Amino acid sequence: MGGKECVKLSLVLLVLLGMSISKGSAQSTTLRQNFYSNSCPNVEAIVKNVVGQKFSQTFVTVPGTLRLFFHDCFVEGCDASVIIQSTPNNKAEKDFEDNLSLAGDGFDTVIKAKQAVEKVCPNTVSCADILTIATRDVVKLAGGPSYTVELGRRDGTVSQASRVAGNLPKASFNLEQLVSLFNQKNLTQADVIALSGAHTLGFSHCNQFANRIYGNPIDPTLNKTYASELQGMCPRNVDPTIAINMDPTTPRTFDNVYYQNLVNGKGLFTSDQVLFTDSRSRNTVKVFARYPSNFNTAFIQAMTNLGRVGVKVGNQGQIRRDCSRFN
Repeated sequence: MGGKECVKLSLVLLVLLGMSISKGSAQSTTLRQNFYSNSCPNVEAIVKNVVGQKFSQTFVTVPGTLRLFFHDCFVEGCDASVIIQSTPNNKAEKDFEDNLSLAGDGFDTVIKAKQAVEKVCPNTVSCADILTIATRDVVKLAGGPSYTVELGRRDGTVSQASRVAGNLPKASFNLEQLVSLFNQKNLTQADVIALSGAHTLGFSHCNQFANRIYGNPIDPTLNKTYASELQGMCPRNVDPTIAINMDPTTPRTFDNVYYQNLVNGKGLFTSDQVLFTDSRSRNTVKVFARYPSNFNTAFIQAMTNLGRVGVKVGNQGQIRRDCSRFN
């Protein structure tokens, strides 16, 4: 083989090898703690500061951000697609019926945190990662456990309202329906029970549980006194904007009282109460109701698992400059 042929062959091999290495590195890229230790070492402190400021203005920041994270990850994966604004040519996720009740303070928290991060580390940290960090921070601010977060997500480039249907749990779901939906996201029954504990915070509108308090008969799994209280707060033909605390006991504290409420028949949704009435999940609810440390440990693991759903990494997606718009 001549010199020229050897050079050509070497160049071809180098190109192929380079392609192989590039492809392999993209495939092996995974989420990890301290992902931005070199590129933006202060990112978590910056986000924490913004979240703290928002929290001082309104408590809604807490449940709003936590719910936003859940709704984001269950549609298209954890890629901040739920934050995208609709345009004349595209109705985005946030404008799908099930997302219209998402609190504006959750969106505002992420957008403001992104703006603060961009000033220090432009075009470096994804909105998806900022939402992940902010969610951890609001849980802590409400009295919940602190935990380390895995980072390295990229932002998605698709956000369509038509893709939301069938991807979010409904208040009327039974255990089979909940577990089936979560299994589709590589989440387990244990994750279902632990993540449902987020209902220790936040609120709901009366139409989400009206069938339980005005059915014939009233839902027999519902505590009678609690049912009467709910009827008082949610009379027939009530203003649809009226909101009811998910946890009637400690609505502003992240704790295990949610599970104690289930034991006492005070789960607001069917999908809450079924965790206790169904024998397959009842024992776990009892454990969480009695031992807050068990719940906290399970919640941290479930949030970590949730944060891995459908993530874009490596060369996938993009790093948005503005969380509400694609680049």
